[in-house]
Amino acid sequence: MTEKEESNHHLGTVRSLQETPTWALATVCFFFVAVSIFLERLINLLSIRLKKNRKKSLLESLEKLKSVLMVLGFMSLMLNVTEVEVSKICIPIKYAKLMLPCRKTIHSLQKDDDKANDDHDDDNDQDDDNDYDKNFLHQCSKGKTSFISQEGLTQLSYFIFVLACMHILYNLAVLFLGMAKMKKWKSWEKETQTVEYLAANDPNRFRMTRDTTFARRHLGWTETSIQLWIKCFFRQFFNSVAKVDYLTLRHGFITAHLSSNNAFNFQKYIQRSLHEDFKTIVGISPLMWLTVVIFMLLDVYGWRVYFYMSFVPLIVVLVIGTKLEMIVAKMAVTIKEHNNVIRGSPVVEPNDKHFWFSNPRFLLSILHYTLFLNTFEMAFFVWITWQFGINSCYHDNREIIITRLVLAVTVLVLSSYITLPLYALVTQMGSSYKKVILEEQLANVFKQWHGRVRDKRKTGQTTETNNGNDNEGDSNGDDIGLAASPTQSEVAYDFRSMGRQPQVLQEIPVGIHKQAER
Repeated sequence: MTEKEESNHHLGTVRSLQETPTWALATVCFFFVAVSIFLERLINLLSIRLKKNRKKSLLESLEKLKSVLMVLGFMSLMLNVTEVEVSKICIPIKYAKLMLPCRKTIHSLQKDDDKANDDHDDDNDQDDDNDYDKNFLHQCSKGKTSFISQEGLTQLSYFIFVLACMHILYNLAVLFLGMAKMKKWKSWEKETQTVEYLAANDPNRFRMTRDTTFARRHLGWTETSIQLWIKCFFRQFFNSVAKVDYLTLRHGFITAHLSSNNAFNFQKYIQRSLHEDFKTIVGISPLMWLTVVIFMLLDVYGWRVYFYMSFVPLIVVLVIGTKLEMIVAKMAVTIKEHNNVIRGSPVVEPNDKHFWFSNPRFLLSILHYTLFLNTFEMAFFVWITWQFGINSCYHDNREIIITRLVLAVTVLVLSSYITLPLYALVTQMGSSYKKVILEEQLANVFKQWHGRVRDKRKTGQTTETNNGNDNEGDSNGDDIGLAASPTQSEVAYDFRSMGRQPQVLQEIPVGIHKQAER
């Protein structure tokens, strides 16, 4: 044992539980148990609050996030349990020299190989680089080295922890920043109920299409498709979602899917739809895990794969923003081509053909993958800085590191303040609306009906309309679905008060107990 090893042993740098005081062990256990229980209770309280506020989509997102965290935790646990056995796997040193991420590591291995060939394995065989593990070869025979060291597996488990934290924080940041940007839409929605708005959009009023605010914003000097793409590219940076765009797309959505009734709250519908899509954003698909593995494989010194990869999220976010602006512009062009004179407000036509592959959700898949790439980029930087320091060999080129950080932050800002609001609004222009409309309307209708029945019971004015339903109500207490079923005409009337009766309503059974089975 060398003098340095004896010093390390006496200082207790590596001690098993046999050499650890019980008070230290108990303190650490208490701390981690307390933190774990606190986080678990916090998540449960959040779930209860979401249930109470009937935030079904956000509740499902939370459950999906818990599944992702469970997978990440299991991966980290497996690394810790198997690190000793994995580190015993040996490979020839010549293979260990291939595809190394750092120049210093290459020099360290070359030094060690030269010393091994000269048979100078003595106490002075020290590595000039402090980052190199001097025990890296002790478990393998001459000419071989460990497949991956225990320290390397521990550092990899730290990366999984950082990736999990960054995944949560990044997605929450994108959602909350995007919702903050869309907060002003609430005032626009309230304006649609004013007399001034109704007068300005009087259906008996005729106007030239080119004289409308919507047409003037999106037409103008643009004639060719290339000019329109260029205009849309720059427009996303300046007032990407204008008030006239919101009001026009709202009017087109209501006309296509509901009725001319202006009482529908389009802003709340967009918010619920965004919560529904958030379930997809918080997940990590197998393709994304494969991408992580590929990028770790290609992180070779001199290749600069991460530098080139950092431009991909920025390019994709800009292309998505341009495409969404292009969809709105093309709808304006379509209105002009079909009608030179319009009646009332311009009516855009929602259709899946506006989107790539006639699939609005394809944009969500691309956006999801792009946000994960940017999350990985930021998580990798945080992990490297935490484990190896800001002056590590990973950061030997400061200009590249600063460029990558600036690009990552830029993508975060663009995706939050530009792409997400555009996506939330424009993707409602598909051929079909999302089920959240029907779910909430049905819930409101049945809740109102139940309130009326309950009030009638209290005043003694309820009449028996169906003996079978009354018998079922007696046997099942306060079950609102079996006490007295509403007629389809009553439900349809309530729907007409909010908008046109959806086609699916014609298939709703008369009894609520049958509706529950559906």
